Amino acid sequence: MAAKFVLKMSGDQFMFNLQAGNGQTVLTSERYTTKAAATNGIASVKKNAADDGKYEMTASGMRFNLRAGNGQVIGGSQNYSSAEAATAGMDAVKRAAAEALVDDQTADSESK
Repeated sequence: MAAKFVLKMSGDQFMFNLQAGNGQTVLTSERYTTKAAATNGIASVKKNAADDGKYEMTASGMRFNLRAGNGQVIGGSQNYSSAEAATAGMDAVKRAAAEALVDDQTADSESK
């Protein structure tokens, strides 16, 4: 299975998950008020994912965030069991993001 961004609704807002080729979610976005903003978030992940400097580990070392060029968080990881596992998660985002397709599951809800 190829990596993909799953674009979906969360209540009345939009969000996306980046799923690696094995189906595991490796990055979850912030919530967006419009579909266009969520789509721009996906583009930002694609643009920034390869840049090591855009990642930050949390104080515990068990989670990471990916930041856009303006410093805003565009996605975060799940809680990992170790710092090594979190680093492997970052590597999975780097590998998956650039070529991932978008699976739009919003059913054309952009008018909300």
